[in-house]
Amino acid sequence: MKQTIIFIFILISSFLHSQDLVYTPISPFFGGDAYNYQQILASAVAQNDFTDEQTQFKAPTALENFTNSLNTRLLSALSQSLFQQELGDTNLTVGTYTFGDLVVEITPGTNGLNVNILNITTGEQTLISIPNSN
Repeated sequence: MKQTIIFIFILISSFLHSQDLVYTPISPFFGGDAYNYQQILASAVAQNDFTDEQTQFKAPTALENFTNSLNTRLLSALSQSLFQQELGDTNLTVGTYTFGDLVVEITPGTNGLNVNILNITTGEQTLISIPNSN
């Protein structure tokens, strides 16, 4: 019985054939068929749920533009009033001034006055150069 099973196994295995396993890449980026590109791209686009923030940009309306312009004008008038109260009617003088959370430092520069504005709470800093008038 044992010999019969071995004989049947050898007989069956002699009819079996095999071949080498060959890998063929699918992606065209790794040597695959270039015709697969559209299918892979369509699959990637279908899975992508990212929305670009730039496509959601909405232009401001005329009323919003007017409101922003009015706010800018009022803040400019307010800052000019504060400067006149602090400095008087004279020109900017060298020194350090504090307006709430803002520290304004005025220093002479090579081309004129440098105005350094520092926001104490956020750490933001702005440098404005005012050129000489001559």
